[in-house]
Amino acid sequence: SDVANVILKENPTEVPSGAVNDPSEERKAELNLSYKDFHKPSEISNSVKGSQNLPSKKKKMKKDLTQAASSPDMKPKSSFEKFIPIVTDDETYLLQCSCAGLYQCSVTGLVFVMKGEGDVVYRTVPWNRRLLAQHHKKPAGPLFDIKCQQQSVCQLHLPHCELISTGGGQFLEVAHVNDEDIECITPHQITETHVVINITGFSCYGIVRDDTSPPDPVQALILLFYKPRVDPDPRSVLSVLLVPRNVVIHQVLRTRRELNGEEMYIDTPSRCSLFPKQVYTLSTVPDDDLIVVQPNEAEFHDEYFNSSVPSFQVIFKRVITDVNLSLTHQASANRVWEREVCLLPNRVRTLSLPPNERLLNVRSSFIDRISGPVLSSLMDKLLEKKVITDAEREEANVMPNRILKYFAFKKEKNFFFFFFLPVLFGS
Repeated sequence: SDVANVILKENPTEVPSGAVNDPSEERKAELNLSYKDFHKPSEISNSVKGSQNLPSKKKKMKKDLTQAASSPDMKPKSSFEKFIPIVTDDETYLLQCSCAGLYQCSVTGLVFVMKGEGDVVYRTVPWNRRLLAQHHKKPAGPLFDIKCQQQSVCQLHLPHCELISTGGGQFLEVAHVNDEDIECITPHQITETHVVINITGFSCYGIVRDDTSPPDPVQALILLFYKPRVDPDPRSVLSVLLVPRNVVIHQVLRTRRELNGEEMYIDTPSRCSLFPKQVYTLSTVPDDDLIVVQPNEAEFHDEYFNSSVPSFQVIFKRVITDVNLSLTHQASANRVWEREVCLLPNRVRTLSLPPNERLLNVRSSFIDRISGPVLSSLMDKLLEKKVITDAEREEANVMPNRILKYFAFKKEKNFFFFFFLPVLFGS
């Protein structure tokens, strides 16, 4: 979609547990994010997919963002305007707004309090561990590089993962990183989901904590990525990631895609509370010699350096359609997370098939979506590649479109799959 920023409705869309995201539901998910649940994996995944075709240059919004109802200090959640940012090829995000108000990013969870019109350009950047250590600090969230030429951002809300209701967040500060220096800012306010600071300058901002602060439990997410089997090999792999709730899942998905290629993100309820630097075990039902969990145990790290690296991998040496997963805190033997996961919904099954069978599965929608001009170009390409003869090309000119489409489809399935399917389906 070319619409860069969209005001979102208040009620979140429920996605069935264990279902892999359906591309036909992308716009529904984008239009139903809620402020509290900005980090819900199904929403972030859909937002990521929806942003892949966005332009790398700025585009004016087709609809102005509506001004928040009240003045720009801490407001009720209903006054926050949710927007989907423009996402460029280099992972830079852009908010364009035309008036003062409070605007919350559906991808990163950041909230910008604007005192007027402005363009906010922001991205995540690596933390300087050496510089943090010199100030006896450690990261408690991503580091954001934020710029606004109009200087119209007056307050910033950074998402945290602390359990405020149980006394967490006492050791949080915001690091203002500029060149080789760090200024630690005392928060203006800490809410259940965000750390709030007033700002006058721009550069890099991120939440930090004292490196001697106690390892209190934090809100976390368990993300599942499935690499389906490819016939005739029965083996498939499920990667299980334990991450703090305020990671930018957009970037986790992108990094996983770059490292692992064809891998399915499985959308299942993922929230839990985990203790940093404590050990957890993952178990499965069924549990037999053909299902291997490695390693046997793993420590949860609430860091932001390797959030795309799995804590566990489950290797299936036989075909399996459903599995029960449970995560247990080793010291207390408490089960902190449990889900039934469907491994072979239709989309995963389709992507695990050979190319010929994949195309057959989408034949009807494929044929229906070919327009007249595309069909003509398609026939010319077939002639150029010597898949059809001159006589067949001439005959095609007088065929009804529907018959011609089936003729072209049948003539060379592999040719269509590799050259035209990506164009037609936007991949």
